Amino acid sequence: MKLLEGKTAIVTGAARGIGRAIAIRFAEEGANVAFTDMVYDEAAKSLENELSALGVKSKGYASDASNFEMSQASVTQIIADFGRIDVLVNNAGITRDTLLMRMSEEQWDAVINVNLKSVFNLTKAVQRIMLKQRSGSIINLSSVVGITGNAGQTNYSASKAGIQGFTKSVAKELGSRNIRCNAIAPGFIETEMTGKLAEDVKTEWIKGIPLKRGGTPNDVANLTIFLASDMSQYITGQVIAVCGGMTM
Repeated sequence: MKLLEGKTAIVTGAARGIGRAIAIRFAEEGANVAFTDMVYDEAAKSLENELSALGVKSKGYASDASNFEMSQASVTQIIADFGRIDVLVNNAGITRDTLLMRMSEEQWDAVINVNLKSVFNLTKAVQRIMLKQRSGSIINLSSVVGITGNAGQTNYSASKAGIQGFTKSVAKELGSRNIRCNAIAPGFIETEMTGKLAEDVKTEWIKGIPLKRGGTPNDVANLTIFLASDMSQYITGQVIAVCGGMTM
């Protein structure tokens, strides 16, 4: 029996990186997967094909997770197409890194809207459905910098710390209806986003990691499967770091 057999999941920001790894691992474990990204491009189309080839129902949707109305509309469409929603993975995220003294209001707002407001938008949209089902697992992608802070990332750190407070509050609000809400805080994960960093910066990061390596998107996806599955049915309101020990 696959761990997510018969479940339907939504993954936001899934066309690349960690979101893509989560969507693929979910399909491998038997989940039907609806995923969203800003645009339905070649990356989204190839993901949809890859998921379908794994024998599950899959569909990609062009939707801006930071837009309240678009998020509501996409969830309404997903319910029409899939019939139910058992798991929501709020993964959409961007960076606009710079020191606070140089940061523009636009850079602040963009990161808060995409990273934090999107979590409110999608959670609110699926809440009614999960309440009716009296079950659900909401998984929010935070970051270790939401725990530790990081110079040059005040906007990103604030958005990811906000996700942690939101997660715990939702867990308290919805727990009596058998709806769980947890957050994952990835550390230094090797993706397109971290691939843009200079080699000396990467080396410096890895020096501070007890396991002495960066993580992979699958390292994050594996925890996401556990939190989406019935194996974690007594776990809610937690922030779990996938960071090779860097936040100890």
